[in-house]
Amino acid sequence: MFRVIPIHNRNKEGRKSVKKNLLTFAILIIAVLIIVINIWRPSFLNDLTNKKTAMAETSNTKGLSSNSKSVQEGAEAPDFVLSTLDGKTAKLSDYRGQKIILNFWASWCPPCKAEMPYMQKFYEKNKSKNITIVSVNLTSMDRGTSLVQSFISKNNITFPVLLDKNGDIGKTYQAVAIPTSYIIDQNGIIRKKIIGPMDEAMMEDLTNNI
Repeated sequence: MFRVIPIHNRNKEGRKSVKKNLLTFAILIIAVLIIVINIWRPSFLNDLTNKKTAMAETSNTKGLSSNSKSVQEGAEAPDFVLSTLDGKTAKLSDYRGQKIILNFWASWCPPCKAEMPYMQKFYEKNKSKNITIVSVNLTSMDRGTSLVQSFISKNNITFPVLLDKNGDIGKTYQAVAIPTSYIIDQNGIIRKKIIGPMDEAMMEDLTNNI
């Protein structure tokens, strides 16, 4: 015998079925969205990180490239003004017309200490020949001006010693390893960059060839 289902019950069951289907569909959509987001998000973050890194590297490279170009061999040596140990000031351009050994050093640096006596001997021998040494102490990296003064006095250094208190000149001349020296001709042109200590014979050879 057939069972008769009232119309209002059929409608009720139909509505339940529609709601169930909609809920299932919504859950499926949410699940798909979660999967898509989880796949896309790491890739997006990686791309963003890579772009930021690339921009930073480009910016740093531009700055380094600019500085590198200014202190290349064949370029004019950037001028600067620094204070001396006796409180006066001196410019690199004050020595224009002379051959210059521009030397960057610190009093705690063993190779710098080893180089200084050779520099003093070279200076004494050649100062009458229109050759000078301009020594720039990287004071921002050193142990204070009193120790610098003590080192200079102890070693009887008589060539000009300038104090790079802010570290700006060392950065300009890329003195990332010390001692670093530049051989500059009478016209203020950089002829050679030397990283590491020099002896008297090497200084003679370098200055004779410009």
